[in-house]
Amino acid sequence: MKKLTRNLFVIASLLVSGGVSTMANAQSEPSAASDAAPAQQSRAQQLMGATAPKLAELTDDVLYADIWERPQLSKRDRSLVTVTALIALNRPDQLRSHLNLARQNGVTEEELIETITHMAFYSGWPSAVSAVATAKEVFQSK
Repeated sequence: MKKLTRNLFVIASLLVSGGVSTMANAQSEPSAASDAAPAQQSRAQQLMGATAPKLAELTDDVLYADIWERPQLSKRDRSLVTVTALIALNRPDQLRSHLNLARQNGVTEEELIETITHMAFYSGWPSAVSAVATAKEVFQSK
């Protein structure tokens, strides 16, 4: 069941982040079809696997397959927390994909903009202004 949940989350993450032509199931058993076709990779594997394979593995197996699946917080709440942290840290590249994921997890665009506005007073105006620019780009690309 954990493997299925992880695979569904990877698929959802790929769809939210703009999609890719291949997806990962790093723990899948080899088959005749997979021997003939190129190995499927997660978004983390595509972005950093060749350079930092352990970081990509930890992203897939710990962050997304474990931490994001813990029942103590809903995925919606985890998305809000993550978006808030990325605003505070002024990380627009990661914010972009997590704004998409937050919308998938039930956070509205109005709630995301309110989060950015609220964070302006805690993380600084420049971080909020950068986050608005990123949100505008993400919302327009629906």
